[in-house]
Amino acid sequence: MSAWRETGDGIAIAVRVTPRGGRDALTAGTAEHLAARLAAAPVDGAANEALVALVAKHFGVPRRAVTLVAGQTARVKRLTIAGDATALARIAASLYAPAS
Repeated sequence: MSAWRETGDGIAIAVRVTPRGGRDALTAGTAEHLAARLAAAPVDGAANEALVALVAKHFGVPRRAVTLVAGQTARVKRLTIAGDATALARIAASLYAPAS
């Protein structure tokens, strides 16, 4: 799977998470996943909740539109984001755009 792919009702993304990363940030990763740094510790689902909030904010969707579908206890997680697939894919691609 690439870092993201369009689905029938939005996009699916793969994210490699670094908990206790000092600050929350979503950035380009590899061709297989995006990268997220989270201030939250991986305790009692706190990092997963922080990831959902970060992804929702970055993609401009409500938190309820973001669902963690795989990797609850793994470093690489798979999420779905409901919404306009083309617009969401454009946002994901912008993470990999060279800085000007």
